[in-house]
Amino acid sequence: MIRTSRRLGPLLLTLLLAPVIAGACGVVSSSPPAATPDDFQGIAGEIVSRGIHIDHLISGDAGCSDSTLTKTAIGFDASGLDQTTVVRLRIYIFGDDEAYSRLRSTIDDCAKTYVTDAATFESIDDSPYVLTSQGPWGPTFEAALRDAIVAAAAGTGKGAPGGD
Repeated sequence: MIRTSRRLGPLLLTLLLAPVIAGACGVVSSSPPAATPDDFQGIAGEIVSRGIHIDHLISGDAGCSDSTLTKTAIGFDASGLDQTTVVRLRIYIFGDDEAYSRLRSTIDDCAKTYVTDAATFESIDDSPYVLTSQGPWGPTFEAALRDAIVAAAAGTGKGAPGGD
């Protein structure tokens, strides 16, 4: 009798826990991943899909010597739509809202080193990104960039940005 009880104990425990374990597995596997902001490849895809041509990508091109911003920045040339002249854009990609909030004001100081006309300075912010450039930009070009940055910030769940 004792041997039978010892054998039934683990079997009964397994039978009792099986539905709980199976139910938990179903919850985990059916939950979609949380949307995360896109990495630069996703951002570039959003921009190009809206009719803007990009070229001359340089990682670390912050436009200034701020080493913290250099880690987060990518510079690239863009044109298209009603933007007939090529403009140098810089996007600063932060790892999260906290880094964005902490470092956002440093971008304005950095921009002072490459902006030649403050009246036409352009900037699009949507945490965790800041996109800047010397302007002016064409209104259609600006609207397409804004839509691309907003879409990239909303994310796809496929990858989070790097940066500080």
